[in-house]
Amino acid sequence: MSTTRPCSPGDRGPESGDGGASAVSAPGVAPVDGGTPVGVAPPAGATPVDVASPAGAAPAAVGRQIRALRLEGESGVVPLARDFARQALHAWGWLPAASADRRAAAEDVLLVVSELVTNACLHAEGPDELRISCDNKVLRIEVSDRGAGQPAPRTPHRAGRPGGHGMFIVQRLCLDWGVVRAPGVAGKTVWAELGAPA
Repeated sequence: MSTTRPCSPGDRGPESGDGGASAVSAPGVAPVDGGTPVGVAPPAGATPVDVASPAGAAPAAVGRQIRALRLEGESGVVPLARDFARQALHAWGWLPAASADRRAAAEDVLLVVSELVTNACLHAEGPDELRISCDNKVLRIEVSDRGAGQPAPRTPHRAGRPGGHGMFIVQRLCLDWGVVRAPGVAGKTVWAELGAPA
């Protein structure tokens, strides 16, 4: 279902359990709780911001973890975004997958990242930022852009025709998805949520 609303039904509010640290805009890796930076190797040429729960906490026991990657002005953003998402999945214990279900869940995340970033490239002058956040139950993907369009699955969906399958794929793989627009600001954020593997 495509919706436009300030936040998703399962959203935990603007802080999302990160103590407000997700607003960090400094380039590179951001300090966590004013402490030591969380070590994340960024993809070549990328400027990530990594916001996570307190250092030393086990990935399965922490609250919401957030990673952000600036994509504005970058080239090859789809593989860059996939590599960034893959690194997050490794850091959060989704990869390497111990079972076929966990492997399928990780592949679904990478596919949704690809589709959302590709849509921003094709229909919105390119993505500005990719944000991925995860807790023990839900992984949320957000792609911000400056486009005015409203993404929607092509209706009716025709599997045999080329193109137009991106948002249909997102709709089928995700628990929910939608669009957030800030009043008076150009652009939007397209978000999608997937269930964490059991």
